[in-house]
Amino acid sequence: MKNYPPQFKADAVALYQTRPEATIRQVAADLGINPETLQNWVRAAGASGPRGRRAETPAEAPTPLEAENAALRQKVRDLEEEREILRKAAKYFAGETRW
Repeated sequence: MKNYPPQFKADAVALYQTRPEATIRQVAADLGINPETLQNWVRAAGASGPRGRRAETPAEAPTPLEAENAALRQKVRDLEEEREILRKAAKYFAGETRW
């Protein structure tokens, strides 16, 4: 368990509050900390963000860029799986041709 200095915690909460477009997950990623840790700090500070902004909800829709990234990651996984199948097939058939 990491111990963060109080000033770092306060700065992290302030950063979250000053970026109305950013989610807790995004700010935490920028700072290299766990999103739940930042969320706990925000709650402990009694802050919900600017204009009463609430913490990120699980049902939040992904942005178009996030959706595209997810689709591209899935495509990479599919292509890696196909490549592995082809490697195994090539290895199998290469072994069959040897006497």
